[in-house]
This record gives sequence, structure tokens and C-alpha cells, in this order.
Amino acid sequence: MTDVTGAPPAGSRRKARPEPDESEILRLGQVFNRGLGGIPVLLILAFALSLSTDVFLTGTNLDNLGRQVSIYAILGIGELLVILTAGIDLSVGSVVGLSGIVAAKAVFDTTGGGSVVWAVVLALAVGALAGLINGVLVAIVRLPPFIVTLGMMGIARGATLLLTGGRTVQPLPDGFSSIAEGSLFGVADLTWLMLIVTVVVAFFLRRTVWGRYLYAVGSSAESARLTGVPVRAVQITAYTLSGLLAALAGVLLASRLGNGVPTAGTGYELQAIAACVIGGASLFGARGTALGALVGALVVGLLDNGGTLLGIDPFWLQILTGVLILAAVAAEHLRNLRGAGGNG
Repeated sequence: MTDVTGAPPAGSRRKARPEPDESEILRLGQVFNRGLGGIPVLLILAFALSLSTDVFLTGTNLDNLGRQVSIYAILGIGELLVILTAGIDLSVGSVVGLSGIVAAKAVFDTTGGGSVVWAVVLALAVGALAGLINGVLVAIVRLPPFIVTLGMMGIARGATLLLTGGRTVQPLPDGFSSIAEGSLFGVADLTWLMLIVTVVVAFFLRRTVWGRYLYAVGSSAESARLTGVPVRAVQITAYTLSGLLAALAGVLLASRLGNGVPTAGTGYELQAIAACVIGGASLFGARGTALGALVGALVVGLLDNGGTLLGIDPFWLQILTGVLILAAVAAEHLRNLRGAGGNG
């Protein structure tokens, strides 16, 4: 049996395949077919907002949009790694809150760059540990990802409230707040960091054996195991990296807010999943790209930003986000049915 997502044997050459390989540079036709399905929605939203309000295209608003989307995108890319293995991580929003509080308490009422570096490292370690626990329970104990990460969501949020007593941690030193406030060449550091994370993850997904393993596990874990793929290790690393990137998003959010908010990240798991699905990822695994997750995050960010500019009730925006998720999943289901009908 041939697995187009797995690593090819040494010396072999592929001449034909039914669909493009994820490791190749996307051609124009593939942009709207596989990795970047959210581009049409993104263009429509941007065009509509540019016509609806004069504020949308101003430098200040675009800068704020970039900073907001950066956190969604980093979180969504971490979620994507888990989704590619046909898993799900519902704990990312709570890990955002926990890591932000850990970093905030570590630098609370202190000064000096060393303490800021230590706080960031500690927060990232906490997020990675939460992801590692998720990965071990899913890959080794064989518990359902939904249940495991739902439990971790409650644990992380409860730990956040215990650490703070439900109170905001402030004031924070300028050194910590400057992480999210800086800019380079007129572009926010948060935006640069988002692009770096996107490029690095895209490279590993398309150009490394580990990236191919992720797609292989998501396609069929049993088939991947029979072909020599270390399925458990791949799953554990995916969940660990998801926790790590969620922690990074939490640190950046706390820095942007200038304080540690115990309720920060609430509902962000929905934003992360929406970014992945709108960006073309399949909740059944084995399909999706880092660039697609970035596009999906831009769509989510535009909805929030446009809702604020137009004075739309945020509850309606939540409904719209849910509708977009359902529409993306339904479109994929119909596409799969057409494909199955064509093969039959």
C-alpha cells in the first residue's frame, strides 16, 4: 500500500500521484484548493470593511489588527500541529491564561532584563509541560484527545485562578511590556514574530521527515505505524509544541495588556480551531498548512476588528465564527462525498 504523505524510500522517484504533495511549493490552483481556502473570505471581508469605514485602512488600525492577529495566528499554528494528527487541543486558551499569569507573577513589581527573560522561559516551560502531559495521555495511555484536553483546560484555568486569587497581576515592569510594544521598520515586533513562527513551522511541515510523519499519522495512524513511523513520538511532539506556542501567545498577550489577567485566553480555543478550519485544515487530520492557519487567523482578526469598528455586538461575531466553522467543515464533507462518488 502506498502512502503519499509518508517519506519516500531512498532512491525512489515519484512520477504521478492523484493530488499534490504537501512538501511542494503551492501553485496558484492549489492555493484555493488545499492550504489557503480562507483567502476568498479574507478578501471579501477586507473589501467590505474598506468600504464600510474610513478607519479600517488607517495605519493605527492596521497596526492594532496586526498585533491582535499575531496572537491568534501563533495559537492557531500550534493547534494546527495537533489537528494534522487527527487530534484536537481544547486546552490552548487556558494555557494562554496560565502562561501569561506565570510570566506576570515572575516579573511582578521587579526590574531588570534578567527577570524578564526568566519569566518568559518559565512560562514557555509551563505551556510545554501542559502539552507534554496531553501528548502522553493521548499517545501512550490512549485516552481520547477531546477528553484529555478538556480536562487540561479545566486544570490550567483552575491553576490560573489559584495563583492569582482571581485578581489581576499588576503593575508589570516596562521591560516586560516592551516585548509587545516594539516595532521594526514600522511593523510591530508581534507581527514579525508571527511571520517567523509561520515560516519556521511551514518549513518543518513541508521540508522535513517529521512534517511528513505528521501528515502520515493524521491520514492513518495504523498504516503509519506499519511503515515505521514513530506514531507516539510524533503525537507527543505535536501536543508539546501546541502547548509551547500557546504559552508564547499567552506571554505576548500579557505583555500587550501590560498586566496578568486571570481570565485571559477564555474562548481562544475556538479562535484557534476556527483559524485552522477556515484556513483549509481538516478536522479529520492530514490536511492543512501553517500559511493556511495564518490566513484563517487573519479572517478571525478581521471579524473582531470589523465588529469593533462597526459597533456590532460581539455575541453576533461569535455566532458568525461558529457559522464559518460549520460552513468550512460542511464544504469539506461535500468535497469528500463528491470524491468518493467519483471514485465509485
